[in-house]
Amino acid sequence: MGAQVVWRVTDTAQALFDVDDYKAFVKVQIEAAVRTIGSRYPYDDFEHQEVTLRGNNDQVKSELRAELINRLHVAGITVDECGFTHLAYASEIAGAMLRRQQAQAVVAARKTLVEGAVGMVEMALDMLSGKKIAELNVDRRAALVSNLMVVLCSERDTQPVVNAGTSQ
Repeated sequence: MGAQVVWRVTDTAQALFDVDDYKAFVKVQIEAAVRTIGSRYPYDDFEHQEVTLRGNNDQVKSELRAELINRLHVAGITVDECGFTHLAYASEIAGAMLRRQQAQAVVAARKTLVEGAVGMVEMALDMLSGKKIAELNVDRRAALVSNLMVVLCSERDTQPVVNAGTSQ
């Protein structure tokens, strides 16, 4: 995590006498505040249910500023603005998180594909019965639904099978 902080001394007496080295004090407090806020929230929430470092920048930024103002007040220092400049997974989990994001993207794409296929199957069945093209019993309807879902959801080209009827 990285942060940018714009701060200034508002009480020079406090800055010079209440802390040994106000610049070093500011640096330590910034690091501590970034760690505090960083540990309070998850990096990301794929279900979008909670506040996250990546997804709720304004709220997290204002909390970071409030935390810094509280910490630096004792040294006569105020924070004009601040925010996170860099958020990244630790290297040891970056690969796993990338795979997770890719898996979630695949699931979302599949869900969209299936929803579209179901809509197309429903439309085909409605049109077949509405235009009285074919009267389908329950078994034939199930077979048609199955075949259409395979064709519409398959990642590979499908090969047609022609049913010439049954011989007796």
